[in-house]
Amino acid sequence: MMSLDTVFDLLRSERRRHVLYYLDEREGQVSVEEVTEEIAREETDDGEIPPEKYEQIELSLHHTHLPKSAVAEFIEYDAEAGEVYVHGSPDEEFDTVLTVAEVLDEHTGDE
Repeated sequence: MMSLDTVFDLLRSERRRHVLYYLDEREGQVSVEEVTEEIAREETDDGEIPPEKYEQIELSLHHTHLPKSAVAEFIEYDAEAGEVYVHGSPDEEFDTVLTVAEVLDEHTGDE
């Protein structure tokens, strides 16, 4: 079981929360490119993703958010292969972390 500090560190970033949501929707391994495209769509209002925005997101995922997400026992990140996935079948701990993330997003969305 992860410590509360680890859970809150994982969920501190909106970008990491969106990575978790995306992994929850997918089965198996997901490429960093696919995650980058999804996050870029989430963060871009007009639908067109500027190349510099895409690159900035990809770098932040590769160097910060995916390695931090992999601290969770249920996330595997293979930087060399450029893939990330939920390890094993999603378990109660992963579901609990997602629920906390959703509550955080609901709360911050009200402000």
